[in-house]
Amino acid sequence: MSDVTIPTPLTELVGVRHPLVQTGMGWVAGPRLVSATAAAGALGILASATMTVEQLRSAVREVKSRTDAPFGVNLRADAGDAAERVGIIIDEGVRVASFALAPSRELIARLKDAGVVVIPSVGAKRHAEKVAAWGADAVLVQGGEGGGHTGSVATTVLLPQIVDAVDIPVVAAGGFRDGRGLVAALAHGAAGVAMGTRFLLTSDSTVPDAVKARYLAATVQDVTVTTAVDGLPHRMLRTELVDALERSGRAASLLRAVRHAAAFRRETDMSWARMVRDGLAMKHGKDMTWSQILLAANTPMLLKASMVEGRTDLGVMASGQVAGLIDDLPSCAELVERVMTEARATLRSLPHVD
Repeated sequence: MSDVTIPTPLTELVGVRHPLVQTGMGWVAGPRLVSATAAAGALGILASATMTVEQLRSAVREVKSRTDAPFGVNLRADAGDAAERVGIIIDEGVRVASFALAPSRELIARLKDAGVVVIPSVGAKRHAEKVAAWGADAVLVQGGEGGGHTGSVATTVLLPQIVDAVDIPVVAAGGFRDGRGLVAALAHGAAGVAMGTRFLLTSDSTVPDAVKARYLAATVQDVTVTTAVDGLPHRMLRTELVDALERSGRAASLLRAVRHAAAFRRETDMSWARMVRDGLAMKHGKDMTWSQILLAANTPMLLKASMVEGRTDLGVMASGQVAGLIDDLPSCAELVERVMTEARATLRSLPHVD
């Protein structure tokens, strides 16, 4: 565990030693990665969207059995069982609830009344202002460099906008991997940084070695943004599957979507009606085909094929642009130590102005 500390409003709010967050990546951010992150003094966040309710409870208890350090759970605010998952977070004494989409005012109030820190993810200033007005304790801001579903505005443009717009701690995400990035984010007014791809590429990550090798071999140009998977801008490694999806006609896309949807239904015991409902919830007014709606509801199966089963030919690999700059697999403890040591050295090397 690093002895170098940089206290910020985030570390004070959450109770962690370092202003670093490991994001809640589906099929990746499980108990092993989260507990290793938490033990290293950063904030690990479990990804619950790819878990059943009972799997979530079991995962939370496993992390608690491995470490006493604070950690969080990420969930979809628009999921049909969001209230039940919030109940688990409260019952199990989880420190942080993070959300991929803005939670309702009522959900925020329920969590805050139970002493849970609420940190929604946002991609625009107006979203940050809304959840701050509703009582969110902090916001995580992801710029366009970030992996998975993402926007088009770069972190260096989006971050200062939101820092200036709200008076709660802001965590920066999208393009971060080292101590220099942490210092840059702090200079913009952030209270810390969140990293997904960098924590995915650690020895504590359960992602198969073949998939990690694909990430390590990628250049910045190998990371693309496509709407072919589920109709929404999705940053990932360019693969044969991505190329095929982008070339597919509507009939082939629908057939593939139904096949994946059926697999996801078997995995989660989710009804067809709820699957389509969840897919429609992700639509957000966008013009999406039925195949895209189905894929929006079961994109986790495409992620599982790579992140769990190691099938780089059949799965998608969500990735930040920063993957093109990463070339090793440290442990979470080594990564946190490195980032904090480099951040302190960077701060000391800056010229002092009287």
